[in-house]
Amino acid sequence: MPAQGKHRRSQAASLRRGLAAVTAGGAVLALPVIGATTAFAAPAPSAPQAAAPASVSPQANTAPPAQHSVKAGETLSEIAREHSVSGGWEKLYEGNRKIVGENPHLIQPGIKLTLGAASAPAADGKDATVTPATARGGSADRADRSERIGAAPVANAAPAAGTQAATYTNDLDGWIKESLAIMAEQGIPGTYEGIHRNIMRESSGNPAAINNWDSNAVKGTPSKGLLQVIDPTFQAYHVPGTSTDSYDPVANITAACNYAADRYGSIDNVFGAY
Repeated sequence: MPAQGKHRRSQAASLRRGLAAVTAGGAVLALPVIGATTAFAAPAPSAPQAAAPASVSPQANTAPPAQHSVKAGETLSEIAREHSVSGGWEKLYEGNRKIVGENPHLIQPGIKLTLGAASAPAADGKDATVTPATARGGSADRADRSERIGAAPVANAAPAAGTQAATYTNDLDGWIKESLAIMAEQGIPGTYEGIHRNIMRESSGNPAAINNWDSNAVKGTPSKGLLQVIDPTFQAYHVPGTSTDSYDPVANITAACNYAADRYGSIDNVFGAY
């Protein structure tokens, strides 16, 4: 007999079937069959993102500005020179106008001034803003005050745009304030209080006052004006730019303060006959 051929059912078809019939006690259950080709790998968890570093802002410089406590007899010009304030006394006044007030030549002892930037020194190490007046110190400064006699008057700086030139009332208050302005330009120390106190003692505020009975009067040189200055002293300490009349209130005050600075350091140091 010819040998019977053996036929095998292809297994590929069974793999493609979606269902397999399983008998269990006559019941037919339809179960899904997942082929290996339909499996998917679970996605890998994404790595957490690092938080961006917070930006760090530079810390502001909180150091307080330099200050100067005003002493009796000081002026803005002297303080500006002492601390080499860039822009001079005008810049110093501009930065402290609220505390000083409207009159830059009347500063009260004890107030604290905020100082600006110091001016840069010259290449040779010396302060480029030093003048003969600022270079003098102590008694030498007072002794040299007579050198200003006969010198050309110091021109007033032109007022800044938008500002008005200072005006003064024609009374004791105005005369003292105008004198203080001139004294500041010339580097002569003195305060409103020191001048006013001595005027009230010497003349009670009368610019025409004259003493015809003391030893000076006997010599033919009576004391005159608000601060009772004799003619020789007035001529020796006359401040350029002021009247040559010793009875003129502003000229009398500035000459007397110039003399007092030479002899006593400041009119503020005078508390009696001088």
